[in-house]
Amino acid sequence: MSGFSGGIIPNPSYALVCTGLTNHAEVNQITFDPKVISYRQLLKIFFTVHDPTTMNRQGADVGTQYRSVIFYHSEEQKRTAEEVMDEVEKEKLWDRPLVTKLEPFKAFYKAEDYHQDYFKKNPEQGYCRVVIAPKVAKFRKEYTRLLKK
Repeated sequence: MSGFSGGIIPNPSYALVCTGLTNHAEVNQITFDPKVISYRQLLKIFFTVHDPTTMNRQGADVGTQYRSVIFYHSEEQKRTAEEVMDEVEKEKLWDRPLVTKLEPFKAFYKAEDYHQDYFKKNPEQGYCRVVIAPKVAKFRKEYTRLLKK
């Protein structure tokens, strides 16, 4: 589910988050069954399909709302994230050091309906073709085995 987390204003709008005044990050809340996919696997995917090396930026999108951040729900999740980040650094998956922050989860606010399944609903939109489609292709190439049949 697309939404916002990590900020100071409850139930922000996308327009307000884009001002940078809320301190929220644009995030995805992922509900998963650990018998099907592990938290560690989800983290590996996260570090593969987005750039965790640019401060407050994803591609051409700039601002604190685009920071690379993981909101953990338990100390175990935090430890696992730290371990995966160490592994990613040692594997030299990226040419630059990770800037991803780990923050305790406090609240998640669902984004407006038009943000949900945005890529699926807007595949021909320029942003989707240029930014999202390559990430989806990278995911499919690297993680085909995890996709539902």
